[in-house]
Amino acid sequence: MEPPSSSDTHTRKARMSDIPAILALINGYAAQAIMLPRTEFELSEFIRDFTVVYKGSELIGCAALHFYGPSIAELRSLAVAPASKGTGAGRLLMEAIDEEARAFDLHSLFAFTYVPEFFAKMGYELVDRNELPLKAWKDCLRCPKFQACDEIAVLKRLKSTPMPSFRPEATQLVTLQQITLPRPSGH
Repeated sequence: MEPPSSSDTHTRKARMSDIPAILALINGYAAQAIMLPRTEFELSEFIRDFTVVYKGSELIGCAALHFYGPSIAELRSLAVAPASKGTGAGRLLMEAIDEEARAFDLHSLFAFTYVPEFFAKMGYELVDRNELPLKAWKDCLRCPKFQACDEIAVLKRLKSTPMPSFRPEATQLVTLQQITLPRPSGH
């Protein structure tokens, strides 16, 4: 298959109107146990994370940049329509996500994948999943494969300077005091 011409293939940030096509693409792979399923509610909530690639008027791929701190984010929900694999659509998405990550001055990106070879071509290296604890306690807990995960952790360093140290005190839960409002008189 020939790579798409730049005149009819383009990336852009996702819009609410893209949700049905993104859902169909992601959940098609989820049905094969390749990706986590997503709901319309989740996509609506995180639509600003997504970048999409179109060929003409057809959505052929998506990817999301999801932040986990001031210096690190996850590349998640990377999916290309089966008929568009090998056309360069995945590369276009990865480049768009890299550009967005650099605009946010991130130090690194990570992902969990079944295709580490593709990520290696895009500058990612294999890492021990224990280096990415924030991910494990957020989305992985709801994954049916949580106890026997077979995805491979990869990381891409965007800067040569060391990543700022993680400050646990900045992420501690804030306890809210219970406030009792006075009852209106007469009740």
